[in-house]
Amino acid sequence: LPQKLNSYTVPCDDYVHVVEFSPFDSGSAALLAYGGNQYVVVGTCRFQEEDMEVEGVEFTTLRVFHHALRVDCLAWSPESRLDKLPQLIRFCTAAADRKVRLLTSDLQNQHEVKVMEGHTSYINHLVFEPTEGKQIASVSDDHTSLGSLMVAEKKGTIRFYDLVTQQAILSLDCGQSPLMSADWCLSNTIKVGAVTGSDWVIWDITRSSYPQEKRPAHVERAGNFRWSRVNENLFSTTGCPGKISSQLLVHHLGHPQPVMIGSATVGAGLSWHRSLPLCVIGGDRKLSFWMTEM
Repeated sequence: LPQKLNSYTVPCDDYVHVVEFSPFDSGSAALLAYGGNQYVVVGTCRFQEEDMEVEGVEFTTLRVFHHALRVDCLAWSPESRLDKLPQLIRFCTAAADRKVRLLTSDLQNQHEVKVMEGHTSYINHLVFEPTEGKQIASVSDDHTSLGSLMVAEKKGTIRFYDLVTQQAILSLDCGQSPLMSADWCLSNTIKVGAVTGSDWVIWDITRSSYPQEKRPAHVERAGNFRWSRVNENLFSTTGCPGKISSQLLVHHLGHPQPVMIGSATVGAGLSWHRSLPLCVIGGDRKLSFWMTEM
């Protein structure tokens, strides 16, 4: 399969450590946030595939949020809306000081940062409760999780917790480690995927605690796994950030080989558009977007 140059590029002022499309309907063009060393840029993205008047990609910056430290992970709130007044942007971040920051803006003159403490070690991931956004789950190396849903452990185990009782109700086993990234398929919730070592693995949680499918993906260790939001059989993986041989791969469960190989030195972050078969990765002063022909 030939390597494919990225479909679109948006230049940035700094190395991009985190990039996330909002997975929620914000009533407008897709919301996208990316984080650098001391800031988060929030904007909207439009692509020629959805708007005839756009040539390639059109990124419009809505606001730049100052952030005391480098952004390590970022999650969107379902409350973010651009089609109602007042407009609302809300997301949370985690950084090396082990604090979660909830950032809220009406894109006019109301801007608020709420700092939440409680973790004693590095925070690996954040997610909002997806219907109203009133709870945030955060998972840390200190092995505490605040209202967790699905928690993937580096040693190769994925556990699901009941939010009310906080008891583990299901666990999945990779059979190998390190497990670097896992994602729950929102368009078909019996599917869970992950990258472990240099392989991707996928479970059907109704059938077994061991993976249904497993295939080698990357020459060196894999870094990220994310499901597409428009096709339950489509997902992407990346190798470890910064390595020359590190690639973006797009896979389809009906195909034995990757359906697309993105030729770029992979930066940090990997996210899918909520309604297009398009994913984005961050890198050195740029965002790179790949459209998958499916």
